[in-house]
Amino acid sequence: MDFELKASSLADAARLKADAVVVLVPDAGVVGDGPLAELVDHALRAGDLDTKAGKLLQAYRVAGVSAPRVLLAGCGDASGRKVMTAVQAAVGALRGRKVRRLALWLPEGAAAVRAAVTATAETSYAYVTTKSKPEPRELEKVSLLVAEAGAEAKAELRTARAVAAGIEFARELGNLPPNVATPTRLGEEARQMAKSHGFQCEVLGPKEVAKLGMGSFMAVAQGSQEPLRFIVLRYQGAAAGQAPVVLVGKGITFDSGGISIKPAGEMDEMKFDMSGAASVLGVFRALAESRPAINVVGLVPACENLPDGRAFKPGDVVTSMSGQTIEVLNTDAEGRLILCDALTYAARFKPRAVIDIATLTGACVVALGGVRSGLFASDDALAAALQQAGDAAFDPCWRMPLDDEYGEGLKTNFADMANVAGRQAGAVTAAKFLQRFVGDFPWAHLDIAGTAWKGGAAKGSTGRPVPLLLQYLHGLQAAPAKADKAAKADKPATAVRRRPAR
Repeated sequence: MDFELKASSLADAARLKADAVVVLVPDAGVVGDGPLAELVDHALRAGDLDTKAGKLLQAYRVAGVSAPRVLLAGCGDASGRKVMTAVQAAVGALRGRKVRRLALWLPEGAAAVRAAVTATAETSYAYVTTKSKPEPRELEKVSLLVAEAGAEAKAELRTARAVAAGIEFARELGNLPPNVATPTRLGEEARQMAKSHGFQCEVLGPKEVAKLGMGSFMAVAQGSQEPLRFIVLRYQGAAAGQAPVVLVGKGITFDSGGISIKPAGEMDEMKFDMSGAASVLGVFRALAESRPAINVVGLVPACENLPDGRAFKPGDVVTSMSGQTIEVLNTDAEGRLILCDALTYAARFKPRAVIDIATLTGACVVALGGVRSGLFASDDALAAALQQAGDAAFDPCWRMPLDDEYGEGLKTNFADMANVAGRQAGAVTAAKFLQRFVGDFPWAHLDIAGTAWKGGAAKGSTGRPVPLLLQYLHGLQAAPAKADKAAKADKPATAVRRRPAR
């Protein structure tokens, strides 16, 4: 989809050739003249147009307007969130109407540009990859019409286009069936992206992972015939000496629960258990477009969790890359077992921050539903930056506790820790498990089990938290990299002990 930004009055919008024109109308009304301004004025006076965000009034063949279809969309106070709601409603109403060229007249403000691009891309997306007779996507060109197309608005458009590309990439990967989106396929996608956009990429297989001593990761993968993959992507937008942000994405391409098998109902949705991996790859797809002046590393441990005669089982004790031993009490708590080895591996980059992203716990869905992702962090500044980024990107999260007392339930008589700690506070105890594999660098964990996909009639990947992560990464360009100095300090990069690979 092609987005363009144009300086335009309402009178200009009426003359623009398009299949449909959408006029966003805030509570304060619109300023202008011509047929569109008159239509808005008459509709408001008659009480036929409600300016509440998402309310629509449709018209056809309005005199003096080139576009055959006209939609007036209320956008409330014209904040970014309200603009997003309005555009989602308008674009949704036009689906199936063979609208190829769309004109969107926006209230003033650069934030409206970002919101409009995000909402248009999200609402017009349709999964067609594995359908035998896919219909072509309708929208081809979207003209964003603003009073003044200044430098700030143009910059927002560039960033928003990159974010939209990243979201779509993540959604497409997440929506692929698990017999297509295998660990091997994720590795191929990463290699192709690296080749196309100049990233560095390594894709490690079982032998390389065994040499690293990732016994926890390997245990999860051993019940599947699909070979595991450990993907390492590197984007260098700043000096080589600048410490990177490391993103770690859970890549369970299908989760049956293993020996602790899940109920059959809705098990098909466990193809979305690689949404953390998809979001990391989606971020890199967006970085290819926006090219911020930062360094980013992406780590994706990818495998399936299936039951067979070789599968790991409750009661097994595995040795992680860090050397810490783990008693497996539930094989359906596998995400933390692959992430812990990736977190240990992340320390070698001496990062300024590490953020892991995972569809980790049903408990987080119970706590926060599908509105906010769960945020856990060892560093207050990192937590605040991520929460602010989520709010700005319309991809919110909510900070959860990490009190030491929550980790007591992980104690076991047979290993350094168990992989589960009972039903209470399950999202928190999962985060406490991961925290044991984090060194002295700032770390955050995003539990996206409630936000990464939707079920029911709207079943499909959402692409979250790609917007949040990109907003955070772009914000680092202007922020002092205090963590860079700390990373260069003459001390071990991780606090956990290590044992030789077995």
